[in-house]
This record gives sequence, structure tokens and C-alpha cells, in this order.
Amino acid sequence: MRVNGKSAKPATPVRIGDRVTATVGTHERVLEVTKVIEKRVGAPVAVTCFVDHSPPPPPREEFVRPLFVRDRATGRPTKRERRQLDRFRRGD
Repeated sequence: MRVNGKSAKPATPVRIGDRVTATVGTHERVLEVTKVIEKRVGAPVAVTCFVDHSPPPPPREEFVRPLFVRDRATGRPTKRERRQLDRFRRGD
């Protein structure tokens, strides 16, 4: 999370006009603060307090085939299979 290009913690104060950049999953959101609120409010009210400058998300594939498939009802993975799966997820 960044506020005006600088790394920020959750308790970092923001002011009107600040740009907040956050990575949500693989998508980056860029928000500009238009109104500061002092306490928690519902989503419909919170939406009025910022302007979304996020780039549009990339188009989704119509059908995404899983890269790693295990047969159903085969039990728990063996230690070897678990290590292979961990390597696959890390991208090694």
C-alpha cells in the first residue's frame, strides 16, 4: 500500500487529494481521496469519499484450465506430490 507514492501502514492518515495505491490480488487500485470521514460508515457512503483512477482489469479468459489437477478421491497427497505442488506454486 502506498500513499502519494510512499510506503504506508494501515494507520497512516490521509488528506483530501491524496492518492492511495493498493495491490489487490494481481490488480492494482489507485484511489484519490475526496472526503475524509472520522468514523466507520457503510459501503454506499464510503464510495462517495473517493474517486477510482484504477486501470481497467485485463480481459478474463473465457475458460481457464487448471494447471495442476489431482484425481478426486485419491486421498491426501504424498510428501513427494506436496513438494512438487509447492514448487509449482512458487514458480520454481
